[in-house]
Amino acid sequence: MNLRTVSLRRRVAVSVLLVLFLVLVALVIAVDRTFAGQSSRDVEGVLRDLETRAITSVVRGAQPREVVRQLSKKNGIRVTVELPNGTQFGDSPEDGQYQRKSRTINGNRFTFYADTEAISQAQVRLRKLLVLLGLGAIAVTGLLMIVVVRRALAPLDAMTSLAQAIAAGHRGGRLNPSRTDTELGRTAAAFDGMLDSLEGSEQRTRRFVADAAHELRTPITGVQAVAEALVQAPVDSPDRDQMSFLLVREARRAGRLVDDLLALAQLDAGYEMQREPVDLLGLAEAEVARTRYVAPDFDIAAEGVSVTVHGDGQRLAQVLANLVDNARQATGPSGTVRIRVDMTGFTVSDNGPGVPETERERIFDRLVRLDDARDRRSGGSGLGLAIARGVVRAHGGELTCEPSETGAVFRVTLPVAL
Repeated sequence: MNLRTVSLRRRVAVSVLLVLFLVLVALVIAVDRTFAGQSSRDVEGVLRDLETRAITSVVRGAQPREVVRQLSKKNGIRVTVELPNGTQFGDSPEDGQYQRKSRTINGNRFTFYADTEAISQAQVRLRKLLVLLGLGAIAVTGLLMIVVVRRALAPLDAMTSLAQAIAAGHRGGRLNPSRTDTELGRTAAAFDGMLDSLEGSEQRTRRFVADAAHELRTPITGVQAVAEALVQAPVDSPDRDQMSFLLVREARRAGRLVDDLLALAQLDAGYEMQREPVDLLGLAEAEVARTRYVAPDFDIAAEGVSVTVHGDGQRLAQVLANLVDNARQATGPSGTVRIRVDMTGFTVSDNGPGVPETERERIFDRLVRLDDARDRRSGGSGLGLAIARGVVRAHGGELTCEPSETGAVFRVTLPVAL
């Protein structure tokens, strides 16, 4: 998207002045035509009045010459009459602007003339006056626009100043619009929301980096301590095997954490999942077999219908394994875990202590443990559920912790292949 960054002040001012100019031009044309039309109607009325008076005089017996003399007394009025024998009384105008009307009365042809030069001059003066007033209005409006536009765009200047301050490192400023039901109010509210989101994201990133460094420091410190002890121990020391075992365990723990951090980074970067048909029921049965191999006496089973989705089978197996391992750790050796597959995805439920309602969303945050000590002993990093949700969302689905009277229920919804 390429945003045109022309001057908003200039654009608004030019647009307003252009609209004003067009309105004034239309107004001048409308007034001029209205004045001309009204003047023409007024002259027509005068000529009709002369005609009526001439008819009245002739009916009363007045001679045509006398009618011409009486009606031609007014300034700007001329009347002529032509008798049937060709005799003409009255002087017809030779120059000037006149509007005329003819009428035959008792065989005599009367012609009435009304001078329109004064009207034409008035119309010219009116046009000049309207043009001058229009230009003056445009000039005054242009001067006022400088002040009005500057005040109207003051909120944008405030946004610019705040953005520059944030770029300089001052992150606490906000616009705090007084109203959010206006254009600038909605823009300012969206700007503040964006800043809150960025600030929150930055804080979460910093906290995540700090927590990740803390998590890595523990196994790395263990590796360092065991490695130093192993180097210093005599070759025939009976503790060398135990120290070697501890060294491998801590190294694996650090490796798992690094793998989890890398998986999160890939998901955040928009990691492209491989797409292939995946049978969810077959995936669940494979997870049951894996768990029984690790814990032969653990009560776990898969049930439901065969459903196929398009996705990354390895990643979805990782999601299922994570949910099952969490359930197995929560319930203990005597627990029960059930995987149920339906047409919209699958659920993993257990008969353990469950998840408190206030924690059902927080557990998907990164490096969050509800039982910190237990998860540390089991090697958990607190990233498993965050990775699982990221994988499911990358497939266009969702992972949630559902309400349950007994135990915990995790629901995975996925778009089913048609």
